[in-house]
Amino acid sequence: MKINATLKKEISRYAGLVVAGIINATGVVLFLASAGILDGGLSGTAMLLDSLATGASILSVFLVVLNLPFFLVGFRKLGFKFVLSSAVAIGSYAVMSGIYQACGLDKLIYAQTDIFLSAVFGGLLSGVGSGLTIRFGGAMDGMEATAVLFAKKVGLTVGQFVMIYNACIYVLACVALGHIYVGLYSIVTYTVGIKAVDFVVEGLDKGKGCFIITGKGNKVAAALNEEFKRGVTLLNSKGYHSKAENVTVYCVVNRFEIGRLKEVVSSVDPNAFVTIQDISDVLGSSIKFNRRKKDRKATRYKIQKVEEPEIVQLELPLGEEIENKKE
Repeated sequence: MKINATLKKEISRYAGLVVAGIINATGVVLFLASAGILDGGLSGTAMLLDSLATGASILSVFLVVLNLPFFLVGFRKLGFKFVLSSAVAIGSYAVMSGIYQACGLDKLIYAQTDIFLSAVFGGLLSGVGSGLTIRFGGAMDGMEATAVLFAKKVGLTVGQFVMIYNACIYVLACVALGHIYVGLYSIVTYTVGIKAVDFVVEGLDKGKGCFIITGKGNKVAAALNEEFKRGVTLLNSKGYHSKAENVTVYCVVNRFEIGRLKEVVSSVDPNAFVTIQDISDVLGSSIKFNRRKKDRKATRYKIQKVEEPEIVQLELPLGEEIENKKE
């Protein structure tokens, strides 16, 4: 039974990778290639070579030839599963690109009438395809894998490595094709694509990690636990200058709950120090950032009536967890 569940999960994952490749091919061929714009990474390099190979329409061949060596080089460090997942996505991308080109869909007139719109939608679809590939455990472009392997060796971040490569490709395209608009619109495509990848990978509704430094840790924790019905973590802390003993309260909420959290905290301790940062994902919790639909009674933060939970004092260096109390 467990084997069947695992098998179904893997089949769904690889099916998702195939769909991601199809979406990417749709954006690249129907919008970008038709308008004469380049994608980023090795995909953009393949498009440039395909444009220079006049009348050949062999984008799919260039995609496979360019990506294969990079994944073979990174096989040991990236792992077999990652390379296989990437190969499925890129294979789907290459095959669908070949089909589109064979049907003459890489020279659509509508894409040439509004190049800016083609750049936006091509980048959007390409970003969605790449984002889905990342979510399913692969990479749509060998340049991303290369950046992970070699960026630190040359003193760059992954983002800087990819950006420099893309800048070189866009400049080369402007020179080789004789049109500066190719590079300019390709930058628009790349920008939209990056935002689309972030949206698919991280989601629109990111979690928010909240650190609250207060002298009334138990009361703040009790109030948050009562309001959000969610676990709260207490960490012992000490002010550097004041030498005052405080408690740092940590909890995760969604963006819709930030306002309520601020009200709860300020009603208990107006002097509390609060910091909030984005969280891309949460594991080991029932929180998927769904807004609670239960009736929120008019206990509009009458915190003075909330009894403090009993805390078991444990000598743990990282603090203790306040669990949800079931009445």
